[in-house]
Amino acid sequence: MKKSLLMRLLLALSALAMFATACGSTASDLAEGAGDAANDIADATGDAADAVEDAVTDDDDTMEDDTTMDDDTMEDDTTMEDDTMEEAEEDSVDLAQSGGLLGTVQSRGEVNCGIPTSAVAFAQQNANGEWEGFDVDYCHAVAAAVLGDRDAVNFVPLTAAERFTAVQTGEVDLLMRTTTWTQGRDASGDQAMDFGPTTFFDGQQLVGRRSLGFSEESTLADVDGTNVCTNAGTTTEKNISDGVAAIGGSFNLIAAADIPTAVEAFIAGQCDIFTSDGSAVAGEAATNEDNADGDWVVFPSTPISKEPLGPVYPQNDSEWGDVINWVVFATIIADEQGVTSENVRDRLAEEEGFLAAGGEGLNAEVLRLLGGEGELQGALGLSPDAFLNVIEQVGNYDEIYNASIPAIGLKREGSANARWTEGGLIYAPPAR
Repeated sequence: MKKSLLMRLLLALSALAMFATACGSTASDLAEGAGDAANDIADATGDAADAVEDAVTDDDDTMEDDTTMDDDTMEDDTTMEDDTMEEAEEDSVDLAQSGGLLGTVQSRGEVNCGIPTSAVAFAQQNANGEWEGFDVDYCHAVAAAVLGDRDAVNFVPLTAAERFTAVQTGEVDLLMRTTTWTQGRDASGDQAMDFGPTTFFDGQQLVGRRSLGFSEESTLADVDGTNVCTNAGTTTEKNISDGVAAIGGSFNLIAAADIPTAVEAFIAGQCDIFTSDGSAVAGEAATNEDNADGDWVVFPSTPISKEPLGPVYPQNDSEWGDVINWVVFATIIADEQGVTSENVRDRLAEEEGFLAAGGEGLNAEVLRLLGGEGELQGALGLSPDAFLNVIEQVGNYDEIYNASIPAIGLKREGSANARWTEGGLIYAPPAR
């Protein structure tokens, strides 16, 4: 800006000098005019300099204000970011401290286990009011693994209609209640449940009276036109409805609150047929006094459905789910390896001896399963001897099965519940 103004003034001075010469001005006049011009140039230059200085000063002030604002903004942003990070860290801490159902059960010191109100061989009270049966024993197994005490269980009897709500609301920590694993029940949504390994492979069957013309050779075609009793809120309702409809038949379904009520209706003659899982039908036929004369007959010989029964627990709690799953697997592996409630401590000592002697003869899976070197129970949030407690206090799968199921005429050998090495479906992942 200074150079531009100076050039204009010099050009003006030169023009003035040329004009004065042309007009005959004296040297003194010229000098005086030049002096005045010079003074004007100096004044103009000073004014320009002042203007530039003022502009620079204003720019500096503006830049300083902008810098101050930027610093304040960055400080505010940093403060907000720190607060956000601090809140996130607090949330993480709260989540970690809250834990899942495993921590809740360990703090409570008791497992709330949902069981049937009454199911022969699976859950019944004995003369002393104590719960016994296949499902009951798996409740004991979870308590032994998680708390070290098989009796640290609160049994919660539930009807079929009540059971899923009890899981969803947290009334129970798990169900061991002859519950069939299906796609609809397993899918996410309002059911909000996950399923563990199948503990008993079952299938739906029916029972009728020989005196009414039913026999072992009877089929779904013989259901047409009959009254059929079953317990409400189960897969058996849909199975029998779909099966009979598929052959063009029809029947009258009478749904009861639970199996005992359905059986009472059958005995009273309110229905011609009672249907449920094969194990329930067999259990009632084997133990009910009304069948003392053998008038009841179970049919068809091949079940009309698949009913894989096993534990059920709240959805999306993988820590708790892993514990339940591996309690079941531990009983199966122990059965495969010949580890029983009677020899479990001897087997642990034997495997530790093999290890100390260099490893010859060592069964590393048994050693890990029972809490020895390489154990993985700690990774599940359990004590190393968790599965040793399960086997010692409750038994392996074969012991649990044989304590209850053969009494209703269902042998393990030759069935779907035999070991996988013997043609059955009972199988567990390796403990490694």
